[in-house]
Amino acid sequence: MSQTNKQRPLDRIDLSILDCLQKDARITNVNLAKKVNLSASPCLDRVKRLENEGYIERYGAKLNASKLKFGMSAFIQVTLDSTTSAIFDQFKVAINEIKEVAECHMVAGGFDYLVKIRIGDMEGYREVLGRIVDLPGVSKNHTYVVIESIKDDLGLPIV
Repeated sequence: MSQTNKQRPLDRIDLSILDCLQKDARITNVNLAKKVNLSASPCLDRVKRLENEGYIERYGAKLNASKLKFGMSAFIQVTLDSTTSAIFDQFKVAINEIKEVAECHMVAGGFDYLVKIRIGDMEGYREVLGRIVDLPGVSKNHTYVVIESIKDDLGLPIV
């Protein structure tokens, strides 16, 4: 991804392209061009520019977590015993090694990190929690198990 190219402001068509692609990354260029009222070649040029400028980071598929035995989610508040850059760096490296961690956010407020994990059951939760509490600097944690997902991330609200 080359971001050294001079970036021009996004116009209505660029935003429409991004919106279409985040809803269906498998859309053909011909169908995408029709949706955004362009011919195929200029549409493809715009998509490539959006990729090169870093607006499109990657393409992927949304997998069915339940069918793949990761149907349970939990959010864990993590508080570190100190807030030094060394501890933050150690935690960052270690949390990225736990495959069940779907997201990890450093937050401002009453704790340091909010961690989302995906597991299959309570046994899996206990195992992952055990690894998280043993990470460098972790002093406290509090878990919220998801009972029902009301709204999943559907992408950015760009149009």
